[in-house]
Amino acid sequence: MTGVRVRTATREDVAAIVALLVDDPLGATRETEGEQAAYLRAFDLIDADPAHELVVLDDDGEVIGTLQLTILPGLSRGGALRAQIEAVRIASSRRGQGLGEGLFRWAIDESRRRGAVIVQLTTDASREGAHRFYERLGFVASHVGMKLPL
Repeated sequence: MTGVRVRTATREDVAAIVALLVDDPLGATRETEGEQAAYLRAFDLIDADPAHELVVLDDDGEVIGTLQLTILPGLSRGGALRAQIEAVRIASSRRGQGLGEGLFRWAIDESRRRGAVIVQLTTDASREGAHRFYERLGFVASHVGMKLPL
């Protein structure tokens, strides 16, 4: 990731982050770039909560990737903290350059630094390439994720 740095996202990054979410086969069906108010409200909630860290990959001022890291307390595993990785995106024009791996290495290291004992994520069942990527990083498909739209 030479020349690229991970940094905390700012409100000014929201439009670029949304563009990354839209630049994705699944995101294109559920995200919209036009109206930013809901995204800005969500950003403000994330930014205000120290358990959440929204980061971007910054290449000389250009946002080329993002993920959200959340630290979750729980009673299981002896009251351990766990880290949840969500909303991972790398700009389609920049995929295959090791940027996603670098971003994940940052998230895993940050999770460890914050005291988490496990890092978890969910991934859409249709994302077979992503599954191979996560497995290459050492993630194991140990559970079945389920969702209920509200």
